[in-house]
Amino acid sequence: MWGPGGRLARVWHNKALRATALTGLLSLSGLIILALVREQTGTKGFLVGLGLAVLPVPLIIAVFRWLDRVDPKPWRNLLFAFAWGACAATLVALIANGFATEWLMTTVDSSSPTGQADADTWGATFIAPFVEESAKAAAVLLLFLFRRRDFNGLVDGVVVAGITATGFAFTENILYLGSAFVSDQTLGYSGIRSTTAATFFIRAVMSPFAHPLFTSMTGVGFGIAAAAARHQRVRRVLIPIAMLLAAMVLHGVWNGSATLGGYGFLIVYALFMVPVFGLLTWLTIWSRTKELRAIREQLTAYQTAGWLTPPEPLALSSMRARGIARDLARRTHGAAAARTVGEYTAFATSLALLRRRAYRGTAGPDFTAHEKELLDRLWERRETAQPALAHAALSVPLPHPRRVPRPAPGTMPAPFWPAAPYGGGYAYGYGSGQGHGYGSPASGHGYGSPASGHGYGSPGPGTGHGGPGSGYDPGSGAQAQFGPHPTYVPWGAPLPHGPQPPRTPQPPLAPQPPRSPQPPANSATPHTSPVPHGSGGPESRL
Repeated sequence: MWGPGGRLARVWHNKALRATALTGLLSLSGLIILALVREQTGTKGFLVGLGLAVLPVPLIIAVFRWLDRVDPKPWRNLLFAFAWGACAATLVALIANGFATEWLMTTVDSSSPTGQADADTWGATFIAPFVEESAKAAAVLLLFLFRRRDFNGLVDGVVVAGITATGFAFTENILYLGSAFVSDQTLGYSGIRSTTAATFFIRAVMSPFAHPLFTSMTGVGFGIAAAAARHQRVRRVLIPIAMLLAAMVLHGVWNGSATLGGYGFLIVYALFMVPVFGLLTWLTIWSRTKELRAIREQLTAYQTAGWLTPPEPLALSSMRARGIARDLARRTHGAAAARTVGEYTAFATSLALLRRRAYRGTAGPDFTAHEKELLDRLWERRETAQPALAHAALSVPLPHPRRVPRPAPGTMPAPFWPAAPYGGGYAYGYGSGQGHGYGSPASGHGYGSPASGHGYGSPGPGTGHGGPGSGYDPGSGAQAQFGPHPTYVPWGAPLPHGPQPPRTPQPPLAPQPPRSPQPPANSATPHTSPVPHGSGGPESRL
């Protein structure tokens, strides 16, 4: 029944059925946890707790979305993570913690005055961290297994784990704040001296990232496992387990600090939790910078093959250049063009990360089909996105040369790419007047071209962007001279044989005026580009 073509195998591989079953499970968990929380807090306490618990959620999600800007995760993955933490993980933790507390009460001498307190302390310090972190880690594990294409590294693990923990903390805050409100109503407390205000200050102001910090340790483990090569099997198994244990220890230290009194809690908070939070933040931002560098390195092969223009790997590896390209497209052609540039950026990022997984040997059997699909989507949007990205590349400093890492042992060799498809004269002629390519101060040579040819390093006589003051204006002047669709050659394909078609003869170049003296290479004088940032804008500097 589980074999190829079996009945249960067909049911398991039916994505629609799996999605329906998962949605039903989360909905049922949500209804049960709603009833349990409302039973403990009452209707009024539930509404007060809900209104206060929702306040820090947008801020926390915005922080994780900012960290995820390089390769944004699909919203369905983030919604699943939040729903799992808010419904399924909370329900498992509430039931398991209740049973664990009852078991501790039977094992601890409840007749003593401190019996109940000892049971609560042991449950909060040892039982709750194990149960809650395991329940939250299940969401990270499911996305790691079934959405492997969207799980590329450490940043993805931290974001998924943080969103899951945000959902868990949201439901838990409803319970704590609602219970505090009921206690204040019973004892007659109100205002800033109430238990509700103190609970809100500790959980939503002082430590809104407490649960995300704990579970992010598990996300770091799965992120490292996702970035490991296929032959590093021990690393891919042991590191997530070790980081899950670290999350449990961190959670236990945080819960145990509450029993140390006010000063003990503040000492643990200042000397332990804050440094760990700062270290995790630095590690995530460093990993994001590393991803941007990998995007530039991996896209260079596609630029050499002719799928991308030379400025694009540089522009796509800078968040500032991406924003400039979108803003430029929005100002000149409206929101639709900005959306097209955003889609082009997302597809190019996915393509670079897919190629990096191929070098590690973790791309999967559908690598060729997925790569070709992404290249086709890029090609459909090139006329709108490539000029904007080329212009935005002027704002990015040229990187220092760096050796590209070698493929993992046992993977396919580096791909063979055909010659660039763009024939002579690949350049842009937006605007009017004598155009100039990117990278030359006055001669009009192309971006990175050695000594001849205009435009983007092509050998033909095409011109670059328009003269001074024209900026990026695809709607005027000559249109971009795009070549034919490149021939897709997958990894491992043999070299093409047979005669190659002759190149179209190119007209001779017009005589160029003598070049003005250039400053030496080590001069501190900035290199000014003749292409301005938009009409009337300041000139950019390379």
